[in-house]
Amino acid sequence: WNKFSQVTPIDDFAIRHQLDKLSLIEAFSWSELEWQEKMQGSAIYRIGYTRWLRNVAVALGNTPTSNEVIGCLQNKLDYPSAMVREHIVWALNQHGIDVV
Repeated sequence: WNKFSQVTPIDDFAIRHQLDKLSLIEAFSWSELEWQEKMQGSAIYRIGYTRWLRNVAVALGNTPTSNEVIGCLQNKLDYPSAMVREHIVWALNQHGIDVV
């Protein structure tokens, strides 16, 4: 049925803040305030910043290995949420980095 779809003129569905061009590294580096400003009014806002970080950490764990990806993940290893830290460790392990 998607072959009959059309772009909607309703502004609520328009791409905001150029999120279609957002890299995972940039998304993971946002502060909570930046995230709130960019996601307010979006359906993703309901998951909250912590779950956003967890999800992006998983995505980063599944990207090709690079120094930039590893550094980005390592920068948040001290994040207060145990759930986020656990997923960062998992992501780093996916890139061959052992975290003790």
